[in-house]
Amino acid sequence: MTTATMQNWHLKGVWFDACKCAIPCPCSFAQPPTYGDCSGILLWHVNEGNFGDTPLDELNVTMLGSFTGNPWAGTHTDPYAAVFIDERGDEDQRQALQRIFGGEAGGWPAEFGAMFGPEILGMEFSPIEASFEENFARWSVRVPGRAEAEVEALTGPTAAEGSRVEVHNLPGAEVGPAQPPAVWGKAVSDQADAFGFQWNRSGYSSKLIPFEWSGPDAK
Repeated sequence: MTTATMQNWHLKGVWFDACKCAIPCPCSFAQPPTYGDCSGILLWHVNEGNFGDTPLDELNVTMLGSFTGNPWAGTHTDPYAAVFIDERGDEDQRQALQRIFGGEAGGWPAEFGAMFGPEILGMEFSPIEASFEENFARWSVRVPGRAEAEVEALTGPTAAEGSRVEVHNLPGAEVGPAQPPAVWGKAVSDQADAFGFQWNRSGYSSKLIPFEWSGPDAK
């Protein structure tokens, strides 16, 4: 499908991950992961969005992923992913999310997908429960029976009460360039058992970044 025949689309929402890297995850700084390889869960929550005339408000997409090396340097190997799309969407909404996050509709997801180049191990429509406490004190995602993560905002003895650890201008932001600052967190729990991904851990890195994308790209 050519760009001229694609639907215009726009998404605005919140993204976060929870991975096996130490805090802070070096991948966000365009560096190799802490232990040489990385695996984690990623959640995109759409606050408001559309694909042409199809509304996408309040829908979720979750991914499990893993790789070795540094994707930002183009030196990574063994990239794998599995995708869960919000089962609450009707047929048009499901197709729209698949086209956007699969890269077919252009925009940042197409750029990131081309860079990461994962082998997709599975895709299914699933219930996805996402929550964000006020001021991002905690955030979580749950795909029942498949994967879940619960995160608390990073803090410490010299942090002001209610303040957030933020990093601006990340050189390896998974949501793309020119986005708001990342809020850093620590995973209280992080579990997966689906499509060959399997782990159960806590205490590792998480970051949350609001995002705003549109497409297709002008040619």
